[in-house]
Amino acid sequence: MTERFAAIDVGTNTVLLTVAERRGATLEPLVERAEITRLGRGVDATGRLDAAGIRETVATLAAYAAEARALGAEIVACVATSAARDAANGAEFFAAARAAAGLAPEVISGDEEARLVYASAWRDFGGAGPLAVLDVGGGSTEFTVGDGRAPSARTSLQVGAVRLTERHVRGDPPSGAELAALRAAAREALAPLGPMAAGLGPARLVGVAGTVTTLAAVEQALPAYDAERVHGATLTLAAADALLDRLAALTVRARAALPGMEPKRADVILAGAVIVVEAMRAAGFERLTVSDRGVRWGLLHDRVRPA
Repeated sequence: MTERFAAIDVGTNTVLLTVAERRGATLEPLVERAEITRLGRGVDATGRLDAAGIRETVATLAAYAAEARALGAEIVACVATSAARDAANGAEFFAAARAAAGLAPEVISGDEEARLVYASAWRDFGGAGPLAVLDVGGGSTEFTVGDGRAPSARTSLQVGAVRLTERHVRGDPPSGAELAALRAAAREALAPLGPMAAGLGPARLVGVAGTVTTLAAVEQALPAYDAERVHGATLTLAAADALLDRLAALTVRARAALPGMEPKRADVILAGAVIVVEAMRAAGFERLTVSDRGVRWGLLHDRVRPA
């Protein structure tokens, strides 16, 4: 009998779906979806989820849940991260998700988010020495380190691509002063990464989530997003820094037209690139391995536990 499972990750910027099938001791993806709905639009300033963001996210959840169930998913696990953690009106979103999609998103802590992302990265890239995992989201950034299947230390920091953009970017393209403010804010927020990485010794850094995968796709100038070319790719600090400078000089419209760019991410990708560059510098890494998998894959393995 075929066993199928689904996991949905509701982030500040993006909603992601994976439907996977158990094949022996592994889970093989059948469907992978990503939709930018910006649930956390404005939450940093207002403390509340935006009404349009709720509508768009709930509509996406309803479509994802219907597709997963039509494919025979026995479990549809759904978690929500930074924006839902921070918002005073999260109950409004949860009620709408239950009514439209039959889902009750579970709000997970930044600590749990980091654990799930590390579990996913370890399955794909662990086993050859210590591992560090950087997860750059819209509202928060998680950094996790370890030398085995369980992380030895993890942190969740209130710095993300949407949050930084809303705080510091007004111009299009941003002014030199705005770019300097982005860098300074990221550098200050990411300072804890240095001591965490220093205690790990020589390690491999894995970068997770849409900012990192988008930078890898743009660096490769992919005409269309190709997970097989992105997952496992290497992004050096020098390449990320060059991309940052390139993005900073462009308008949002010009960024959206770049090969490899998801147009809906064009307005926040600069801040995301700043976080990636400053995180790599703070932690002392000259390169990272790109992962196209994250919370949803950690969640699948956590809930399904294939033999």
